[in-house]
Amino acid sequence: MSKIAHFFDKFENKIRGFLSRYPIVYGFISGVGIVSFWRGVWETSDIIGIPPQASLLFGFLVLLAIGVLVTEFLGNRLIISGLRGEKKLEEKTLKEIEEEELSLSSLKDKINRIEKMLEKLSNTK
Repeated sequence: MSKIAHFFDKFENKIRGFLSRYPIVYGFISGVGIVSFWRGVWETSDIIGIPPQASLLFGFLVLLAIGVLVTEFLGNRLIISGLRGEKKLEEKTLKEIEEEELSLSSLKDKINRIEKMLEKLSNTK
């Protein structure tokens, strides 16, 4: 089983690496794949005769159980910003956005310096 998983992991990485250079094609292929998958789920549910209410309840419970319900429909950034009490992006002023960008840039610089220090330390050992 691990050989199969390893094969598909490598295969996925190659395809993703190639398609990431062509975002419009990547988006189109992704959209076709998603719609085809959900069409198959929908049609299979109809063939089996699962009532819509049961399908809704089942889907809700599965998404809730695996921790995808909230993050998939709201997104991590939206949840985190809500917990922090931050404004939505469209509510922020230009000055607030620029300050946030400067802060993120400063953090990035600090991380880069730390990485360089760690590299120097690992090279000396």
